[in-house]
Amino acid sequence: MSEQRQTVRGLQEVVAADTRLSFVDGANGKLYYRGYDIDELAGRASYAETVYLLWYGELPDAQELERFRAELVGNMQLPTQVVELLRLSPPNANPMVVLRTALSALGMFDPDGGRNTEEANDRKAKRILAQVACIVASLHRIRSGAPLLSPDPRSGFAWNFLYIFRGRQPDELEQRVIDSLLMLHADHGLAASTFAGRVVVSTQAGMHSAISASLASLKGPLHGGANRAVMEMLEEIEHPEHVEEYIESMLSAGERIMGFGHRIYKTEDPRSVHLRKYSEELCARGELRCYLDLSHRIEKIVRERKGIRPNVDFYSATVQRALGIPKEYYTCIFAVARCAGWIAHCMEQFADNRLIRPTSNYIGGFGRAFVPIEER
Repeated sequence: MSEQRQTVRGLQEVVAADTRLSFVDGANGKLYYRGYDIDELAGRASYAETVYLLWYGELPDAQELERFRAELVGNMQLPTQVVELLRLSPPNANPMVVLRTALSALGMFDPDGGRNTEEANDRKAKRILAQVACIVASLHRIRSGAPLLSPDPRSGFAWNFLYIFRGRQPDELEQRVIDSLLMLHADHGLAASTFAGRVVVSTQAGMHSAISASLASLKGPLHGGANRAVMEMLEEIEHPEHVEEYIESMLSAGERIMGFGHRIYKTEDPRSVHLRKYSEELCARGELRCYLDLSHRIEKIVRERKGIRPNVDFYSATVQRALGIPKEYYTCIFAVARCAGWIAHCMEQFADNRLIRPTSNYIGGFGRAFVPIEER
C-alpha cells in the first residue's frame, strides 16, 4: 500500500530550487534581479544590460555591453524555412501557438543542436533570445501584408525589436519604455513557465525544448494572457462613465477583474508602479487618454471595493497599445521579455543539474480483479 503524504495543491510555497537569479518579496512588494531592486534598474538599465546581468551575474561595462548588443542584434534573423513556416500558418492561429511551433522548429536548424556544453549553450542563448523576438516581429509583418525588415546594427536590441515589429523607428520616449517594459518582465522567480522550462532542461533535452515548454505554459490565461484580457475589458467598457456599473456587475457575479491581485504580492506589484508611469507618459500625448482615464477609474474602484491593487498585466496593456502593438501580440511581448529569465534558469539548471522528479499520492485503490473482455 502507498504511504500517504501531505499534498500541496499548486505546489504553494514548496521550495523546488535554489536560485541566484531573482527574488519576489511578496510581503514587501519588492522584486530583485541578482540582488538589484528593480526600482534601481527601471529607466536606467536597458533590457540588454538586464539580460547580461541575469545570464552572467554582473552588469556589463561599456565594452561588454557593446559586444553583447552586437551579438544579439546580429542574431535577429531567421532561416528561410522558418519564415516560410510563419507564412503558411493559418491566419487565425494564436500567435503564441505559432511562436512556440517556430521556436521548436528552429532547434532543427541550430548549428549547436544536440550540444549542451557551456559554450554551446551560450551561443544558443543569444540566438534563441534574438530569434524569439524576430519570430514575433516577422509574424506580425507577414499578417499585416508588410515587408520583413532587417535590424539596424547600430541600435539596441529593444529598439530594433520595436522597429522590425512596427516598421517605424521608436522615438526617445518609446525606446525608453520598450526597454523598461521588457526589463520589468525579464524574470519573476519560479513562475509556471519558468518551472516548466527547468523541468525539461533537467532531462538534458536541450534549450530549444525547454523554451518551447515555457512558451506552451505562458499561453495559458492564468499566467501570461491577462494583459490581452485587460485591453479587451477596456474596449468593452469604452466610456469612463460606464466603469462603475461594469466593475460592480463583475464583482456581483463573482468574476475576476483581470490585471488585479497576485498570488505572491501582498502589497502593490512593484512592476505596476513603473508601468503606470509609462502608461501616463505615453497616453497623455496621443489619442489614448481615454484608456488611461478608464484604467485610473477601474484601479480606484477595485481598490475601494476589494482592497486589491493592479499587477504587472494591468498597465502593461495600455503601454503596449500606446506603443502600437496589437492586443493579440501582448502575450508574445511578455514571452520576448521573459525569454531572458527562462534562458538564465536553463543555464543555472545545467550548471548543477538533478533530474526534477517529484512524487504523488496514489488514491486509486488496490486489489481489483481482472475481468476477461468477453465477460465485461
